[in-house]
Amino acid sequence: MEPTVRALLFDLDGTLIDHDTAASLALAETLATTPDVPSDLDRDHAARRWKELERHAMDRYAAGEITFLGQRRLRIVSLAAELRLGAWDDTRADAWFATYLRHYEAAWRLFPDVRPVLDVLIERHPRVRLGVLTNGDSQQQRHKLREIGLADDLPAVIISSEVGAAKPSPEIFERAADLLGLRPGHIAYVGDRLRTDALAAEQAGMHGIWLNRHGGPAPSSVSVIQTLHDVPALLTSLNRT
Repeated sequence: MEPTVRALLFDLDGTLIDHDTAASLALAETLATTPDVPSDLDRDHAARRWKELERHAMDRYAAGEITFLGQRRLRIVSLAAELRLGAWDDTRADAWFATYLRHYEAAWRLFPDVRPVLDVLIERHPRVRLGVLTNGDSQQQRHKLREIGLADDLPAVIISSEVGAAKPSPEIFERAADLLGLRPGHIAYVGDRLRTDALAAEQAGMHGIWLNRHGGPAPSSVSVIQTLHDVPALLTSLNRT
């Protein structure tokens, strides 16, 4: 009998890659060599603000309001102003971000549950196609998949910059279904952001699965897991319904 779920797609940053830790480490390394950074800088606060600025800028990028390069510049120009480093032009912002990017890429790591779960899925669910659906720049996201060793295990790759739509828009999920040649109801999607990932996938007709790693309040409208180790059992359950 054909499985109900014929394809399983994952978000990338925050779901498979520990993006927040990589970004925090990269920020600390880059600020350590940035001239005029206050000696009494609250680095924990700076890391929180960097995360907030990134989320805001990436949401604007996903909405088509700014370019990918523009969201990078917006983040560091905003942070520099908050740190009282003055008004940075594009040249200075780009140079700073090039250093940050080297540290960020060096800090890319999979979450510990990723590799074991993919091995189990490949063994136990060989008929279920695996892939990634992610917002972001195509070149960077594909580079991540190669560098962390997931390109072969997750061959179906849907990236917002390639399909012309971004999460949480239903269009990117619809494009994923078209590219896979499946109905949305035959696809499950796992992501760490409730609204942008799980609820958006549900609204597009897929099986939305929220990876709630931090144990926050969970709605009853989507499947919720706290670790990727729960995915194989959930997939088996979905394919029995």
